[in-house]
Amino acid sequence: MKILIVNGPNLNLIGSRETQIYGNVSFEDFLNELKSKTTAEISYVQTNVEGEIINILQNAQVDGIILNAGGYTHTSVAIRDCIAAISIPVVEVHISNITARESFRHESMLSPVCAGCIFGFGLKGYELAVGYFSNEQ
Repeated sequence: MKILIVNGPNLNLIGSRETQIYGNVSFEDFLNELKSKTTAEISYVQTNVEGEIINILQNAQVDGIILNAGGYTHTSVAIRDCIAAISIPVVEVHISNITARESFRHESMLSPVCAGCIFGFGLKGYELAVGYFSNEQ
């Protein structure tokens, strides 16, 4: 099982950014722990650039994608169209409960074209998404 985790803008700051929302553990530290808990082969990429996210999704050669598109979740028709166009299932993950935050974060452009959505469970959401893909096979 090959899984790709794609994090969007500002998620490179996890562990130091708004720790009351995102926690104080870096994503790299979390990722090392996550990899130790699964037999799945997990690869990871983070970018602040919308077009790069699209290129990454289009070129992925994996069984499943876990996507936290950050702020692009609420604005990117282009990422939505990409997810709809590829055959790889995508699980949308958000660290915070986006429906409990500012009103502009309540709607996801991506959710309708994703296999599922996990939000509000902190970094544990990524682990839940890995579990989803692992149990699908």
